[in-house]
Amino acid sequence: MTSQSLRGAWKNADALRGASRLAVQATQGVIGIVREMHCTIASGPAILGSPLARPVRALTGLVYGTLEGVTQQVGAGLDTVLAQLAPWLGDSLPGPQREAVVAALNGVLGDALDEGGNPLAIPMAFRIHGQPLSLEPAALRAALPGAASRVLVLVHGSSMNDLQWNRLGHDHGAALARDLGYTLLYLHYNSGLHVSRNGRAFSELLEQLVAAWPVPLEELTLIGHSMGGLVSRSACLDAEARGHGWRHRLRKLICLGTPHHGSPLERGGSWIDVLLGISPYSAPFARLGRIRGAGVTDLRFGNVLDEHWEGRERFGWGGDVRRKLALPDGVDCYAVAATSAQAWAERLPGDGLVPVASALGRHLQPELTLRFPDANQRIILRANHLDLLNHPEVYDTLRTWLSS
Repeated sequence: MTSQSLRGAWKNADALRGASRLAVQATQGVIGIVREMHCTIASGPAILGSPLARPVRALTGLVYGTLEGVTQQVGAGLDTVLAQLAPWLGDSLPGPQREAVVAALNGVLGDALDEGGNPLAIPMAFRIHGQPLSLEPAALRAALPGAASRVLVLVHGSSMNDLQWNRLGHDHGAALARDLGYTLLYLHYNSGLHVSRNGRAFSELLEQLVAAWPVPLEELTLIGHSMGGLVSRSACLDAEARGHGWRHRLRKLICLGTPHHGSPLERGGSWIDVLLGISPYSAPFARLGRIRGAGVTDLRFGNVLDEHWEGRERFGWGGDVRRKLALPDGVDCYAVAATSAQAWAERLPGDGLVPVASALGRHLQPELTLRFPDANQRIILRANHLDLLNHPEVYDTLRTWLSS
């Protein structure tokens, strides 16, 4: 195994340890829900003030506290055993299926994985062929001997990873690098974190990349699919706020199926939380809806700044607090939307996840509308959200836009 392969190798012990922690956390969560249901039912009628609530909670606290303690001890024991077995388990190269499962876990539970130091949490990195790049000049020269002055960065969507840009044998980035002479990089990140947190980290990585690039970097282009477009916009806002130099090298930003103004599915999910919380008997089950990661709840309205979510209850129903938004100044910005409609004469529904208007940045409030020039917008008929990754019309459009 080469040194580059070793750097990207997946430690089986870490994977098992991460999975064991996740199982323990899930078990403790279910115990908590059962405990709340038990207390609610056994406390007596709410109309009488739940007269048995205090003794019931004392009794259930002892019983369920013991169960939770045993679960936690089992988890700690697994960690200890796996640490001892680590030298024997060895390493294995990550495969597409494992990467896809871990990416999905990060999309749903990424903030919890990160906060708990779980080995399954994805660290942000630029990658090529699934291997992370070290942002040191010598390492970049060795990994990219033909590095060009024009760099294209692809940013994947929620619950996905960089390897999934290759769909059914086609990869927009690889084809554009081949046809237009870009040096291609992929961003790999934990999509369960807040978009603004990922945007800030992305901006910092781009600043490091520009400083360490083997040749003078003259032109930078970003293509984001779905959430990747929000992360890219957030990175631009962060760079402007902190005066990062990479921002002046950004020439083009292309968003594919990006929910600039949110996704109805996430807004629907938050209503389920509210409805489950109406009855004291169903309220404990509302916790099941609260496993959604911060990145997912950011998709309710398309949050890209800390101020869009700080100090607000993520799972409560609240309105859109975003104010005037704008696309990055001095950058050619483009948007592609997909629709399941078969013809232009039909009403244009979304792509199954993102409405056409949201993908094109259109909003009923003029101050929230992202003003992509008409010539920089494209709607793809008879396509779904994932079709944007390999649709021939999308590639032809990308090549035309990036050739101009």
